[in-house]
Amino acid sequence: MSFKESFLSYLQYEKRYSAHTVISYDCDLTQFFEFYSSAEDIQIEDITFKDVRRWIVFLMNEGKTSRTVNRKLSSLKSFFKYLLRESVIDSNPMDRVVGPKQGKKLPGFVAEHAMQVLREVDFGEGFEGVRDQLVIEMFYQTGMRLSELMNLKELDFDRSASLVKVLGKRNRERIIPVSEGLMRLLDQYLDHRFKTFGSLDGFLFVTKKGVPVYEKLLYRIVTKHLSKITTMTKRSPHVLRHTFATHLLNNGAELNAVKELLGHSNLSATQIYTHTTFERLNNIYKQAHPRA
Repeated sequence: MSFKESFLSYLQYEKRYSAHTVISYDCDLTQFFEFYSSAEDIQIEDITFKDVRRWIVFLMNEGKTSRTVNRKLSSLKSFFKYLLRESVIDSNPMDRVVGPKQGKKLPGFVAEHAMQVLREVDFGEGFEGVRDQLVIEMFYQTGMRLSELMNLKELDFDRSASLVKVLGKRNRERIIPVSEGLMRLLDQYLDHRFKTFGSLDGFLFVTKKGVPVYEKLLYRIVTKHLSKITTMTKRSPHVLRHTFATHLLNNGAELNAVKELLGHSNLSATQIYTHTTFERLNNIYKQAHPRA
């Protein structure tokens, strides 16, 4: 029995892995050894980290994704760990192997024209309709986090300057400018809230029973109204935060300014949005430049 067959038997009968998982390991190991069989005759105990690195380069050149390559490397790591335990090899070549970095998933965002359409959507009459519209506009116009919006109070707004004070992570306070339109919508909401519940102290946003809003309710509000303008699978408050940042950058805002508005502690957290911006610019270049 070969070392590979012995390892696969170990996975099947001792580790109790499913047949599908064992087949996956078998395919990965077969690909690894086939790569070398065409190049040189290598004994298993002679394999070094440099040999594995060459295989990584080969896989990447073949167009395999970082995710796929790292999965295959995981199979190799388990295999060589088994050989080390069985004293077939003296050292594990995988100890010095680092897999390719997996790119961060770009945040989803709603297109500008879709957000413009949302302004014309009927949110319904009365207190809940005005509240829901204000929730959507607050997320989109300020980029604040869900927890930050839940903790807003009426006193956090400076009406004369059209500013809102937000208490973010680790109690860091920041000031965000808002539009006059949003301030008018706020006044409209407060008027409905007073007529419905009378004077209320505490949090700005409340339920139809007059108690502070909760996470699931805000998720339902955002999901309900975003579903009217987009087919995106994910329609959460955080998508509106991503939308806020992406639209600012697409319209020429400086990265440092967006960082401050989002309340990020360092620039690297904000830079993920530049990928979306560069992708848009790249598409414009390809469509418009005569040499593209």
